[in-house]
Amino acid sequence: MNTDMTRNDFRTVAREALLAAVQGLVLAIVVLPCGLAFVVLTLVSLAFVPLGIGLLTTPAVLTGVRALADTRRKLAAQWCGIHVPAVYQPLPRGGSPWTRTFVLLRDPQVRRDLLWLPVDMTAGFVTALLPALVVFYPLQGIMLAAGLWRAYVPATGESTWYLFVPVSGQGTAFLAAVLGVAILAVGWRRTPRLLAAHFRLTRAVLGGDAELAERVRVLTETRRDAVDTSAAELRRIERDLHDGAQARLV
Repeated sequence: MNTDMTRNDFRTVAREALLAAVQGLVLAIVVLPCGLAFVVLTLVSLAFVPLGIGLLTTPAVLTGVRALADTRRKLAAQWCGIHVPAVYQPLPRGGSPWTRTFVLLRDPQVRRDLLWLPVDMTAGFVTALLPALVVFYPLQGIMLAAGLWRAYVPATGESTWYLFVPVSGQGTAFLAAVLGVAILAVGWRRTPRLLAAHFRLTRAVLGGDAELAERVRVLTETRRDAVDTSAAELRRIERDLHDGAQARLV
């Protein structure tokens, strides 16, 4: 029974490691082009704001950035159970392009989304790629020992590097395989944590103080409602006093 439990535990951990590696690889493939595209579009759109063209394009571009950030929030919750809060200010209905653009640019959450783009392209790309490297890179070392080194080492005899091991023959290829197995043995259990580190970075940049901002917004609205109610009550009292005095004079 202990053997079966150990075998099931090994399969579960291996499946989780492979899944995290594939998910990280998908993120790394998508992160760089999407982030670069939205950074370029945002900069170009903001540059055209003084000409008036950016007033029409900037809301659309920022909406796309928000959609990308919302997708990452959903993946963080679905894949790693990490909640990334977000509080966006409502846009005015029927506002002019100028109003919509500057309401968006004044929104702290939108500015946080824009700050997240370059971070996601750099540190986010690395943290997303790490789980895939931990699982798939050791396979290259094993394949080098299986004879793949002959395809890498040119006829001149120059060595090819596997991490810090110069592979120039079968002996050094075996060293590369040993290194690959060591990397896989140490890191394969940690691949889900590495993927979670990517989403924690996302939460640190995207989330920020969103929950606190939401509490402040609710408190501000409650205070505004209380002030409006008090002002209406004061006006009613003043009107009653005025009407009463006038009636007595009549």
